[in-house]
Amino acid sequence: MLQIVGKAFITAIMVLLPILGVTMVVSVLISILQAATQIQEMTLTFIPKLFITLLMILIAGPWIMRTLVGFTKDVLASIPGLLP
Repeated sequence: MLQIVGKAFITAIMVLLPILGVTMVVSVLISILQAATQIQEMTLTFIPKLFITLLMILIAGPWIMRTLVGFTKDVLASIPGLLP
């Protein structure tokens, strides 16, 4: 059972890391731009992060689905071994 939880944790990190990583890099770049220009507009941070997040989901979506389907198949295949 702990192996399944460990695999779930690793799979979740692996699936979310590309999206969150790119969004974080864009956020840092926008923050540097805001600090340099002293423009503190909320939409200046929200719209690019939203666009980049959606773009990354479109780009990485097929890989994410393959990863999640593979994990689900592994979990379902391991159920008979968990029963007494």
